[in-house]
Amino acid sequence: MQSFSRLSINQYTVRNWTIPQLLEGCAAEQIPFVSLWRDKVAETGLDETVKLLGDTGIKVSSVCRGGFFPAATLDQQTRNVEENCRAIDEAAALGAEVLVLVCGGLLNRDLDRSRDMVAEGIARLVPYAEQAGVKLGIEPLHPMFAADRSVIVSLSEANEIVELLGSGNLGIVIDVYHVWWDPAVYSEIARASGRIFGFHVSDWIVPVPDMLNGRGIMGDGVIEIPRLRNAVSEAGYLGPIEVEIFNNQLWRLPGRGLLQLVKDRFLTHV
Repeated sequence: MQSFSRLSINQYTVRNWTIPQLLEGCAAEQIPFVSLWRDKVAETGLDETVKLLGDTGIKVSSVCRGGFFPAATLDQQTRNVEENCRAIDEAAALGAEVLVLVCGGLLNRDLDRSRDMVAEGIARLVPYAEQAGVKLGIEPLHPMFAADRSVIVSLSEANEIVELLGSGNLGIVIDVYHVWWDPAVYSEIARASGRIFGFHVSDWIVPVPDMLNGRGIMGDGVIEIPRLRNAVSEAGYLGPIEVEIFNNQLWRLPGRGLLQLVKDRFLTHV
């Protein structure tokens, strides 16, 4: 059973809230961490977001998101890296240790080349991240998102890139929604020991009501969340645990009520 000392609320769990509302709500509920999305930061303004964080004392566990490396031209690849550098700058300004990388989808039906371009893009980004003191966390997504969101669909693939590039600022982010199904999940978590930069929780509802926005709140689905949490802890990750739930029905709830529900399920199912 968890206390709330590691609880982080991903911005999109309460998607309808602005950053001021998110920080006010988390402060009232004594939730110590948030994960911020760049589009929401842009709405509020980077400087104002930094000020609000200082006023509330809430810390940023990660920033979403960087990545999307596959591109049809060298010029577009360069622009992608430049945009990722801006994301790193924002993460540094917000005091976030980690920029989450959603690596990008399939290009021209060429899966092998798309995956190579992910590794190449991350390699170009690593020196900038090292200089900025920001960690890059590769988040493998469920295979159903390979075409449009991430051709990196397993912890094995993420671990291979991390080992290939060999930077202390490069690691993985484990989201139970994306990796719970993998027969190698526990051996790959152990393989990532010392290089796990984030742990995200939600649940897999049966049947899935919506491919993108159908994640369940913890306890409503089939994922062995405590077992995965224990494995991640044994691999050395003791940082914030982010609740990241995209769910059309939950987004209709009042924000404070949703936070209270998350806290209850966090205690009982994480």
